[in-house]
Amino acid sequence: MKSIVVAVSVFSLALGALAQETSRGSGQPMALQTSEATPQAGSIFRPESSKPQPAGRVHTTYVLRSADGSKPLVVQAPAALNPAALSLIGPLATTQMAETPQSLGCLYVASPASAGCIPNYSSGSGGPTAAGYGAIALVDAYDNPNAASDLAAFDSYWGLLPPAFVKVYANGNGSCTTPPADAGWSVESSMDIEYAHVFAPNAAIILVEACSSSWTDLLYAEQVAFNYIVANYPAGGQVSNSWQGGEFAGQIADDSLFADFTYNWTNGYKTPILAFASSGDGGFGVGYPSTNPWVISAGGTSILRNSATLKMSSESCWGGSGGGTSTVETYTTGWTGGNTGPWADFQYPIFGQSNRTTPDMSFDADPASGAWVYSGFGMGGWGVVGGTSLSSPALAGIVNRMGNKLGSVFLTPATGGGDWFSTWENNLLYSQLATAKAYKSNFYDVKTGSNGVKAVASWDYCTGVGSPRGGLGK
Repeated sequence: MKSIVVAVSVFSLALGALAQETSRGSGQPMALQTSEATPQAGSIFRPESSKPQPAGRVHTTYVLRSADGSKPLVVQAPAALNPAALSLIGPLATTQMAETPQSLGCLYVASPASAGCIPNYSSGSGGPTAAGYGAIALVDAYDNPNAASDLAAFDSYWGLLPPAFVKVYANGNGSCTTPPADAGWSVESSMDIEYAHVFAPNAAIILVEACSSSWTDLLYAEQVAFNYIVANYPAGGQVSNSWQGGEFAGQIADDSLFADFTYNWTNGYKTPILAFASSGDGGFGVGYPSTNPWVISAGGTSILRNSATLKMSSESCWGGSGGGTSTVETYTTGWTGGNTGPWADFQYPIFGQSNRTTPDMSFDADPASGAWVYSGFGMGGWGVVGGTSLSSPALAGIVNRMGNKLGSVFLTPATGGGDWFSTWENNLLYSQLATAKAYKSNFYDVKTGSNGVKAVASWDYCTGVGSPRGGLGK
């Protein structure tokens, strides 16, 4: 087995000293431009599963649209609607609409292309062209009894090719035999599998169901997800987590459960796997596992359309997008298996030797521009769903689609395989911020809106590096 050396380089320490002495100023984090969060178009309906839970449990991170916050808007199936039927007037005479696999594929990966990326609600309107590899695992709590039929109905309506799909019960810890069914979490898991599949049609889709929404059961399910990919998909893939709890003092010990080096040492680190997590739906503020430095934290945007032409006008910070600075994931130069440090220094050029800050990149999450989801057990059929629960699986699918197959391990022959663990996907994302061409070509720089902190040029606390465009740099 090839060895991995985890060490602190003289170069990293020298940079740390330099950051303390020189200005930008004096290595301190960028000043917060606090403001009121961007008002919602309509109101937010937060299901019970997405509300804060008792100690020891986590919550989903999806939300629905509402007229008054008391119940979700009733919507018809896509075929019964014309493109303007679900529009809501937003700022500056813009409109927000329910998005589809076709319109989101057009916007984020230009496949299939259509004028203005205007949503087409007709059956068979399609989605991104075939791409992808390995597998994407979606970790959720409780059982969705209709998961397979939901995915089949979703694919059938939009004209998408069905994936290889498997549901895995994470019951090996003895918490249950079969996870109990839960309607709120079923909406979550249906959205997760559907939009991971939209962007990576060739990847196998694995739904890993924890026995409950407890930290104990979901962290066990995370291990099941990674191990399942290592055992069955040698090309690797991604693991998406559309759930969140508050940060806690012992989370550093759990950080490495979201890193592939914990699992793929058994095959010589040949199975690269990345973890993604929703940044949250409560506006400025953080939660776990989003703040884990091994994780790609998924923030949220609003898609704004021209009210006359319905063409995409801009993306703005969604007021509900989570983001902020961890109080637990501090910078250290001694290896802990977690924390930020020389092994996870992708944010060093922005913050220096400082705590982990989220998100890393973003995707449509505003329920006013939410995506069509089919959930038979959770919603009784079709609905329009938003939240950073949509961002995490969609971004996992986009990264899978690009096929860079990054993880936390890269073995260089020149060193005899004695390389370091590192956060390779986030390294790639952040490395483009300073480029004159690559960043503008590969990402949309969100500069408007607020989640309690204003979106600004380059990186910000609402959308991270921005939202993806095209096939490069992911």
